[in-house]
Formats: sequence, C-alpha cells, structure tokens
Amino acid sequence: MAPKRIVLRFRSDISVKPIVYRLVKDFDLVVNIVRADVNPQKEGTMVLEVTGDQSEKGLAYLRELGVSVQDLKQGIVRNEEKCVMCGACTGLCPTGALYIERPSMEVHFDEDQCIVCMLCTKICPMRAMEVHL
Repeated sequence: MAPKRIVLRFRSDISVKPIVYRLVKDFDLVVNIVRADVNPQKEGTMVLEVTGDQSEKGLAYLRELGVSVQDLKQGIVRNEEKCVMCGACTGLCPTGALYIERPSMEVHFDEDQCIVCMLCTKICPMRAMEVHL
C-alpha cells in the first residue's frame, strides 16, 4: 500500500495534543513526518505520509479535533526549457529536493523529496518551477 501524503494545519490549542501518537496507537497507522512547522504562537503545519488500513478513520479523528486535513495531490515540476541553473531555488528548499551538483554546478530536482511547499515557485526568476495538479 502506497503512503497517502497529507497536509495538516492546526491551531495552537491542538498543537499541544499528541495527534501523531494517537494516529499510531489508536488507528495502527505508520506515520512519516515529512515536514513540520510550528510558529511561536504554536499554530502549525505538518506534511505527513500515512499508511494503514484505518487511515480514513484516523483522518476523520483529526478533522473532529479541528485539524484541517488536505490531500497532497499537487506536485512541483521543473520546466527544463525555462531553467537557467541559477540556483536561486536551492537555498530555500527545506528538504533539499532542489540542490546543486558539484562540480558541474547543475541544479537537480528530486521529486520524491519535494513536499510542495511552493517556495521555489515564488523565488524562481524564470518561473521554471511549476505547480501541477
């Protein structure tokens, strides 16, 4: 069974609850935290890969708590024709999906590492990084 990629957004009152623990313990899910960001006000965003037979029940539990749950269906692709290998995107990529290979100094994109944060689409001067649904 392939993991389901989801994005969770939660308020500060939820960030203190053991939501990932509950997904594992109560719903027997395998959870991989791809990215997590909690700001000083304890509001947060988390990108998860979830695997298990009860994943829909686990996601329903999160929704009942007030967690926003969205499928990560869109993806980022690099338009090779537009990319000039400037590397502007590599410094912002939080997962290292975009990186410069040395000594050639070519920009490479590992789609499997991408969490679709879309920072690269905003910084790319050539608009070579594109969102695809």
